[in-house]
Amino acid sequence: MYYPQEVLDEVLANTNIVDVVSAHVHLKKRGSNYVGLCPFHNEKTPSFNVSPSKNIFHCFGCGAGGSAITFLMRYNNSTFQEALQELADRAGITLPAYNLSEEAKKREKHRQDLLAVNKEAATYYYKNLRSPRGERGMRYFTDRGLTPETMRMFGLGFADGARSDLTAWLKKKGFSDELILESDTVLYNEKQGMHDRFWNRVMFPIQDVRGRVIGFGGRVLGDGHPKYINSSDTPVFDKGRNLYALNLAKRSKKDYLILCEGYMDVIAMHQAGFTEAVASLGTAFTQGQAALLKRYAARVLLAYDSDQAGTRAALRNIGILRSGGLESAVIDLRPHKDPDEFIKAEGKEAFQARIDGAENSFFYELRILSGSYRMEDPSQRTAFHREIARKLCTFSDDIERDNYIAAAAQKYLIKTESLRKLVAQYGNAAGYGDRPGSGTYSTGRGNRYGQGRGITGPAGSGYTGYAGGPAGRQNPGGPDRGRPMPGTGENGSSPGGGDQKRQPPPSKAEQALWDRQRILLTWITDEPGIFPVVKRYIRPQDFDGPLFVQAAELLWAQMEKGAGAVSAASVISAFDTAQQQEEAAAMFSRHMDGLEDAADRGKALKELIIPVREASIERMSRMDGPDPGGAISLQELLAARKELEALRAQQFHLQIQ
Repeated sequence: MYYPQEVLDEVLANTNIVDVVSAHVHLKKRGSNYVGLCPFHNEKTPSFNVSPSKNIFHCFGCGAGGSAITFLMRYNNSTFQEALQELADRAGITLPAYNLSEEAKKREKHRQDLLAVNKEAATYYYKNLRSPRGERGMRYFTDRGLTPETMRMFGLGFADGARSDLTAWLKKKGFSDELILESDTVLYNEKQGMHDRFWNRVMFPIQDVRGRVIGFGGRVLGDGHPKYINSSDTPVFDKGRNLYALNLAKRSKKDYLILCEGYMDVIAMHQAGFTEAVASLGTAFTQGQAALLKRYAARVLLAYDSDQAGTRAALRNIGILRSGGLESAVIDLRPHKDPDEFIKAEGKEAFQARIDGAENSFFYELRILSGSYRMEDPSQRTAFHREIARKLCTFSDDIERDNYIAAAAQKYLIKTESLRKLVAQYGNAAGYGDRPGSGTYSTGRGNRYGQGRGITGPAGSGYTGYAGGPAGRQNPGGPDRGRPMPGTGENGSSPGGGDQKRQPPPSKAEQALWDRQRILLTWITDEPGIFPVVKRYIRPQDFDGPLFVQAAELLWAQMEKGAGAVSAASVISAFDTAQQQEEAAAMFSRHMDGLEDAADRGKALKELIIPVREASIERMSRMDGPDPGGAISLQELLAARKELEALRAQQFHLQIQ
């Protein structure tokens, strides 16, 4: 869905970014700004800054930054549309339905109506648990050791033995029979008519990553069957593409998530402080769920039951995680059955120790596999070693495979060279030898830090790489601690790489120029009164780097409307991607402090203008053709140099009005 910039500006103008951010981050006022610990990377000293005057945020540690829209997109892992809608709702603004057909509008309204049914059903179950009718359900949760706060946080409820009370509740709220039935909270047959799907069960509302109730799970009380039932798939609920408690776990600062089997395991872990726990929804783990996990973490720890069924599930899902590009490890819960039982018996410190000692999933597979062989028998041991080699063939990255070959050889007392030859033999037999690379295999894939996902600038700019850097620069890849949408640091580094040719990092001179450009843009937004002076000598095209040029063009356009129209948040929101918005936010985060005297401030501004204009003239002089930003002739070039020399030779400092 497309919204014109005017709509974004209206929403941002009616949004206080401090209010938005402080709902999730503890902020302290420092001067005219607010600071806090960054929610996007682990730190002990606050480097996360929020500027109410610019209506933007920027972290000087990891480089995350942008407008309130960017913050919600990154914090909640929301889409642009979802973040914009949330801010519009806060501001009481109705967004126009641009580019939506009538059919699309109907579909969206239908989805919202189904979500409303689910919300009312969750409210009914929640209230029922806390009423006299919910005594048995409350006893079950209390006996399992859950506190009232935990029950509230997860919205736990109870469906008693009455078979049509929820149906009556929803009808009373004005929902149609068709909508109620489609929500799958109510069923229909000719004998019973409309009747509640869930009864005599404690209820677990299932929420999407935005915290909206999309379905339910119910556990029977007593000996009834089946023990657990879940909502069927609906237009708002797809079991294979959602995870229980991800709406809570996504806020964890850990660089991993813990995947459990059941609702109670997750709830017990959250209550014990392990808020990174999630669970699949009563179905086999899917590729869609792996893809969802990858949005929030690069590594997944499996905390499955220690029985045979749990082992089989772990072995199956390790492969799904690996094919989805996720690292994995397995938490050893023995001698206990599940995380809930382990924590109750041994405490959270012991459980943390098991997390820290989680077994690499590849060696977990080999350990389980080894149980099928009699190692005292040479032929059985040889067969096991051959199976190790076959599994090693699945690693397409040369370095990763070599590391695992060395580790497996050491662990199972195999000569490294013998195992390497066996891997090559099986790999070539499987046709991997045709891959380009190191003779047998090539790397064949990007790493988890973003290789293969080039970072691009505004459409047509050709920009890729450093924050605010010039076109053609390619930055080195770097770890993002498994978090979504990695930021760019003060040094300009950000994840990148992939198949594109690496370029050397920027020189000190380039970094110095970009810092001057950042200070200049920030100063204009802090003090619009300097713009007439800057405009006299600097055009947007004089900035080095397409993102700088675009930011300057947007800022210049705002200033031409009048000083009151200037908004760094509006400039940032005009960029297309979150990465560009983070880089743009970094452009407005360099302040000039401690300059009280007008002459000193004028001198400082002059010392910013001259290098920027000088670098621009130098670039123009090296061009074979006309200036793409505004076709400059030789005569104009000479005039620009003359003007620059005159400015440099002046003995007085610029006076800022």
